[in-house]
Amino acid sequence: MIPVTKPFLPPQTEYQEYLDNIWKRQWLTNMGPLASQLEMELKDHLNVNHLLFVTNGTVAIQMAIKALDIKGEIITTPFSFIATTSSIVWEGCTPVFVDIDPKSLCIDANKIEEAINENTAAILATHVYGNPCDVEAIEVIANKHNLKVIYDAAHAFGVEINGKSVFEYGDISTCSLHATKLYHSIEGGLIITKDSELLKKLASIRNFGISGFDSFSELGINGKNSEFHAAMGLANLKYITRIHNKRKALAELYDDKLKNLKAVKPFWHQGASENYAYYAIVLESEELLLRLKAEMDKYEVFTRRYFYPSLASALPYLPKLELPVTENISKRVLCLPLYYDLTFEEVEFMTRLMLRIQNN
Repeated sequence: MIPVTKPFLPPQTEYQEYLDNIWKRQWLTNMGPLASQLEMELKDHLNVNHLLFVTNGTVAIQMAIKALDIKGEIITTPFSFIATTSSIVWEGCTPVFVDIDPKSLCIDANKIEEAINENTAAILATHVYGNPCDVEAIEVIANKHNLKVIYDAAHAFGVEINGKSVFEYGDISTCSLHATKLYHSIEGGLIITKDSELLKKLASIRNFGISGFDSFSELGINGKNSEFHAAMGLANLKYITRIHNKRKALAELYDDKLKNLKAVKPFWHQGASENYAYYAIVLESEELLLRLKAEMDKYEVFTRRYFYPSLASALPYLPKLELPVTENISKRVLCLPLYYDLTFEEVEFMTRLMLRIQNN
C-alpha cells in the first residue's frame, strides 16, 4: 500500500530521551521547558521575531481573529481546508468568498477589492499547498481599506519570499504542525506576528486570558500544548533539512516522469522558495481524475482530492455560492503521495501506472 501521506518519525531513542526527562521533571503541560525551547528554536530556524506554539492550526486561526478583535465580514478563499472557513464562523464573523487565481490556486487578489464593503473587517487568505498568495497586492488593498490580514499558512512551513519568511506577512500568520505536515509535533500549531503587543495579547489568550495569579486581562481559551508534543517537534526539527531534500528529490522525479500526463502543476510564486509540502496536479478533466483515482485505488495507491469540494458550495451552515474558477479547479485537482519514507521506486511505479491509465 502507498498512502497519500505518512508522518516522519525520528529515531525512537531520541524521542525517548525527551520523555525520560519529562518523567523526571513531571512538568507535562502549561508551557513547560520543552515547549519554551521549541518556540525559541523555531524562531531561530524560521528567522521570525515573535512566535507562539499552540494546540493546533485551527485554534491558531481562532485566536488570531479574537486577538485582532475582528467583527463583521472576512474576505476569504473557498479553496482551502474547512478549518479556514469554520474558524471564521466559529468566531461569529461572516466569510465572504472570493474566487481563486486559476494558475496559483490562491485567492485572486484582483477580485478582492470588489468584495469589500462597509462591513468588511479583514482578509483571511491561504497559502495553498505552501504556495504564497500575492502578499504584496493584498497588503496594498488592506492598507487602502484599513483591513486586518491573517494568513492561513498551514502548509507553508519554511517558505520564504525573496529571503524573508512567508510568516512575516500580514498582521498574523498561522501554521499547522499536524502529523500529516512536512514538519510536525503530532498535534500543534504556530502563531506568528511582528507586533510585540499583539504577541502579549495572544499569549494571554492562549492561557485563558490569565494575566496574573488572580487577575484576567481578556477573554481567553486553552490554546497551550504539551511537553510530549513539544518533544516531537524538537526531535523532528533536527531532521528538517533532510526531510526537505528528500521531498524535493521525489517531487523532481514526479516532474520528470509526468511530463506527458495531461495535467499542470500550480504556478508557484516567482519570488518564493518551495517547501514540497504537497505534490498537487490539476488534470485536464474530472473524468480523467476519476479514472486515475479509481484505478490507482485498485493497486492500493491512494491519492487525495485536496481541496474538494469548494467550500463556497458545500457547507451546510452557509448559503451556497458557485465561484466558477474554484468549482472548475476543485473538480480536477489531485494530490499524489509525498512523504519522507516514499521511495523513488514507488514514484517510478506510480507514474508508469498513471500514464498507462491515461493512455488506455
